[in-house]
Amino acid sequence: MIEEKTQETDKPPERRRRRIPAARARCLGPLSDLESHVAPDWWSRIFNSYYMKTDGDVVDDLAITRKEDDLFTSVLGLKKEEVVLDLCCGQGRHSLELARRGFTRVEGLDRSHYLIQRAKAQAAKEGLPVKFREGDARKLPYPPDQFDVVMILGNSFGYFESSKDDLLVLKEVARVLKPWGRILLDLADGEYLRAHYVPRSWEWIDAKHFVCRERALSADRQRLISREVIVHTEKGVEVDQFYAERLYTPELIRSLLEEAGFQEVSFHGSLTPDSARGQDLGMMERRILVSARIRKEWAPVKSRKKNVSTQVAVVMGDPSKPDPLKPFMVFDDDDLYTIDRLKAALKECTGYSFTYLSRHETLIQDLMRLKGKVDYVFNLCDEGFFNDPRKELHVPALLEMLGIPYTGATPQGLAFCYDKSLVRGVAKEMGVPVPRAFFIDPTSIVFEVPFGFPMIVKPNLGDSSFGITQKSVVWSLDELSACISEIRDTFGYEKPVLVEEFLTGKDLTVGIIGNPTDDYMVLPIVEEDYSALPPELPRICGYEAKWLPDSPYWKALRSIPAGLPEETEKSIVEWCVRLFERLECRDYARFDWRCDADGNPYLLEVNPNPGWCWDGHLAKMARLAGMEYPRMLEAILKAAEKRLGIRS
Repeated sequence: MIEEKTQETDKPPERRRRRIPAARARCLGPLSDLESHVAPDWWSRIFNSYYMKTDGDVVDDLAITRKEDDLFTSVLGLKKEEVVLDLCCGQGRHSLELARRGFTRVEGLDRSHYLIQRAKAQAAKEGLPVKFREGDARKLPYPPDQFDVVMILGNSFGYFESSKDDLLVLKEVARVLKPWGRILLDLADGEYLRAHYVPRSWEWIDAKHFVCRERALSADRQRLISREVIVHTEKGVEVDQFYAERLYTPELIRSLLEEAGFQEVSFHGSLTPDSARGQDLGMMERRILVSARIRKEWAPVKSRKKNVSTQVAVVMGDPSKPDPLKPFMVFDDDDLYTIDRLKAALKECTGYSFTYLSRHETLIQDLMRLKGKVDYVFNLCDEGFFNDPRKELHVPALLEMLGIPYTGATPQGLAFCYDKSLVRGVAKEMGVPVPRAFFIDPTSIVFEVPFGFPMIVKPNLGDSSFGITQKSVVWSLDELSACISEIRDTFGYEKPVLVEEFLTGKDLTVGIIGNPTDDYMVLPIVEEDYSALPPELPRICGYEAKWLPDSPYWKALRSIPAGLPEETEKSIVEWCVRLFERLECRDYARFDWRCDADGNPYLLEVNPNPGWCWDGHLAKMARLAGMEYPRMLEAILKAAEKRLGIRS
């Protein structure tokens, strides 16, 4: 006996410990008051391996996650280049599924160490580019203006004892969102659960475990208190745990979002998961989907001079002034959103510090003050000085008089290309094909028609498709006369009108970034896809497609790779490069072409300093070349720096 005891005590300590039976979890038995047993920080310890058992029929079901992500991406209009935070992400089921779908800029944050480690392991196993980290949603470990979208999904909102903490979460979300960023909340339907919660239930959660649940409303009826007793068939009670969730109604969550600074609060119906167990769904039984947008200024950034090599002033249109090209002559929300998308993209360009100038009353003084303090001006004032399109050339002229280098076309180049007839003349002189056309001066009442219909009627002076609508394509003399009258009366245009033969082939756009013949890139040629447009409408990309969201053109048109024959593409590119030089374009330009029924291309317009917006034709072509919006802007800057001899 002594010898046997000595042998037992000589065993390594870890082997001795295995013989000690695990202590059973303490079960509290019947309780009359569940609320008093809920710890203030219950959420810091409950999300563990047991959670994956009790809620696994929903949160560990890939089919449910895919269906939910279909809904969420649709509601948000989520784009793959957007930066997304999956807040309170759990084991990252939604983040990982987005990554599987090609979203490459997704992050997840959760308080649970167990769930975050599980998420990291799954991301590593599948090779998915999702960043996961632990953290408290009330104090997010991110600087301001980092994300386009923050999602709080799977009923992960309303865990704290006080709604003030929920408000802190929303304020933190507002802080880390970029201007015009969106939040999406998927949370319990408080009204429904308050009326329909199940006081007691039990169900099997695997072959050896079952869970018994009790629920009751809190004393103030604002939270649903839940108790879960998890029992192993052989070992007995393993867990007796309590948690609570605030029951938000649509009115309360709207109020909380607005208090946190959000606008455009929208509700998108309710959702109920299809549980494989088909039993007690608890807080997940009925959820509401809420989105909102944050409008705010960019947070001031303290530039680190040692990391900034290039100082750039960005000159833009003046949002406080009328703009005659816009539908209601004002900068609307879409315009302001576009400006903020630009600022967000430029923020991603490393090695730069940007100053924005958009107040035209003081523009001259502001530029004089910055002379010598900036390396050059990024001229994005395509609206023109004081938003007058005929004064677009005044901005580079002013910069030349002040001796400040700038991006984009010369004043002469802008003057050339503002006049469509002049561009036609230059192109014909160079041997570049143009459609047949004739000119109607403002006083003409009677005119000759030198070729047959159909024709397209355009203001000879202008850009941004000003004056070009579905009525611009005409099929008779009566329609031609009516269209000319509309351009003069409706659009207030009193300058010459250009009438061209209407070509029915592919509608093409060519983009160039750089400066021929030294160093330039021709972007993939795109064509307008009119297949979704109602057949009775003419196939043009005019004013309605660019400015009127309610028009069928806005909704139907999309740009696709052109797929041209090799010889045709080669000819178009050669002509564009020659026109770029001849018309004094610089750094970037866009060229519009149209093919006839036989596939022969004809030049329509040359656009120096073309639209720089995130969803414009230049950005679409750049994306096809593998350049996201920030990289496109950076390429324009680099082209100007090389031309100017500025070392970045």
